[in-house]
Amino acid sequence: MRPVTLAPLRRYDVSVQHPSMNHLEDTPMQPSMLKLLTRRLVTAAAATLVAAPLLASAPTGMTAPGAADATSEGAVVTSPIATASAAAQVQVRLRAAIRNLPVAAETPAGYARSKFRHWIDADGDCQDTRDEVLKAESRVAVSGCDIRRGKWFSYYDRRTWTLATDVDIDHVVALKEAWDSGAKRWNADTRKRFANDLGDKRSLVAVTDNVNQSKSDRDPAEWLPRYSKCRYVAEWTAVKIRWSLKVNRAEKAKLAKVASGCRNVVLTVRKAAIRTGTSGGGTGGGGGGGTDPRYGTCTEAKSHGYGPYYQGQDEEYYWYDDRDNDGVVCE
Repeated sequence: MRPVTLAPLRRYDVSVQHPSMNHLEDTPMQPSMLKLLTRRLVTAAAATLVAAPLLASAPTGMTAPGAADATSEGAVVTSPIATASAAAQVQVRLRAAIRNLPVAAETPAGYARSKFRHWIDADGDCQDTRDEVLKAESRVAVSGCDIRRGKWFSYYDRRTWTLATDVDIDHVVALKEAWDSGAKRWNADTRKRFANDLGDKRSLVAVTDNVNQSKSDRDPAEWLPRYSKCRYVAEWTAVKIRWSLKVNRAEKAKLAKVASGCRNVVLTVRKAAIRTGTSGGGTGGGGGGGTDPRYGTCTEAKSHGYGPYYQGQDEEYYWYDDRDNDGVVCE
């Protein structure tokens, strides 16, 4: 950084624009005033030199750290430049978030629960993901590697349990729902991180076991909890945003309908890193650069759980014949 050189101040070198202060133009500056003005000029110059590189390096459409840019859709995207490795963080009001969710038909072919490895002990403290959630949500202190007792409130049905065997850890967005909504294109590590997501407390929640089983892998168009529907819709939407997952039309319509009767809260979501790769099986070639394996026909691709592909979005679209010219192949 080059040193800052300030021109020497002359005692009468003061320009005042406000009419009520014109009498100061020809008044000698007192030593204390000169000292104060000098200190303020030095401070302002230093602040400019510090801020300029940050503002210059901010990506287009992003604001400087601590600032926020409200979009016409109600979204606020905060800049990650304060920490170079930070993931993108999104702030958006619930109804705008739902409007902005991308719509696509679900693609369930090829799903297997085994493709989402869980539960794991990510930090090596002897507690796997299930036990970590049980520990975090217990209303009394718990201990041990395999947590057996505590106190858990299931907001789905407003029941309280003291035995861990009565509690399931629900993937708010079920594993199969994630697969159908885009996770089929992820690599194994991304699917594992989704299945064990402790980075956002909305991803996994402790609930009554039989209520979770009744939910199964259904989306909000097919199932909602008896209580706290607004909370559930907000959490569902946050998880979809965090993991860049799509919604189908019925799902989006239901989310919007429920949210219309809820407080339009601000969702703050840190986007998860997504890596694409082979989702299992198949003898197709390709797959380099994050694309799916390449097959001879859409029929073969779909039989291995791939597609659909959209014109202008997916490189794989151009591998196949769009016979109905609707901009989608392998649907």
